[in-house]
Amino acid sequence: MPGFGHRLARYRIEAGAGFRLKHHDPADHGGVDPVAGAALLADGVARLSALQTLLYPQHAWALLCVFQGMDAAGKDGAIGHVMSGVNPQGVSVTSFQAPGPEELAHDFLWRVSRALPKRGQIGIFNRSHYEDVLVVRVHPELLERQHLPASLAGKHVWKHRLADIAAWELYLARQGIVLLKFFLHLSKDEQRRRLLARLDDPDKAWKFSAADLAERQYWDGYQRAYEKAIRATAAPHAPWYVVPADHKWFARLVVVEAMIAALEALGLHRPVIHPAQAEELAAARRLLADEDGR
Repeated sequence: MPGFGHRLARYRIEAGAGFRLKHHDPADHGGVDPVAGAALLADGVARLSALQTLLYPQHAWALLCVFQGMDAAGKDGAIGHVMSGVNPQGVSVTSFQAPGPEELAHDFLWRVSRALPKRGQIGIFNRSHYEDVLVVRVHPELLERQHLPASLAGKHVWKHRLADIAAWELYLARQGIVLLKFFLHLSKDEQRRRLLARLDDPDKAWKFSAADLAERQYWDGYQRAYEKAIRATAAPHAPWYVVPADHKWFARLVVVEAMIAALEALGLHRPVIHPAQAEELAAARRLLADEDGR
């Protein structure tokens, strides 16, 4: 996307010191209009598909994309549109719901560790390990279900968890997992419009839950929790993208361009054919060609 790489940097957070969510406009569209944006998104999806064909056969790097956001922020839609052109064999998508008994019997990073992508894959987390410093922080009563020893569940638990996440993400980077974290930054007014649209559309009404309204009452608490999480865990090897989400088409464009930039930075190339392999391929070609003459 000509010229967008420079603009992409405005949404990328590599260092959390001084980060303030209020400095980021959910309605920003980067100076791109919807018509041009649609064309650029289609081009981006094609470019991402081409890069995936280089990532998959090398079995060295993996790309993990974490999606976080308030209800109706567009996580499902962004994932569906951006990944529409890739080979599903090279993608793993995990949606994390409220933890069940088995998950609650383990540490909070256990369930996400089990879902990490294989080398050569693109992994998608729809919600993630951050739920334990977002939802649980806004609703601290949920911490009781996690059976932490009383001495470890005090006022420092959030600081400790954020430090654990930062350390775990550094570990992933050192294992060849490229990590991108997307916070789909939605305004409260736009969430209201989208929730009303769900109620008014028979094809979308099923997506509405009374819990959506209940969580909306904690809007300010969630904004503070997101700000603290981004501030504590943004790093060059694990950047956050604060993606303006009031315009769905633009949010998808930012996501696909960030993924493209990350993969292009790896210097991916076609697998090298060694001389012995070349001889085997030549022999196979001769055999197949000879069949035509029989």
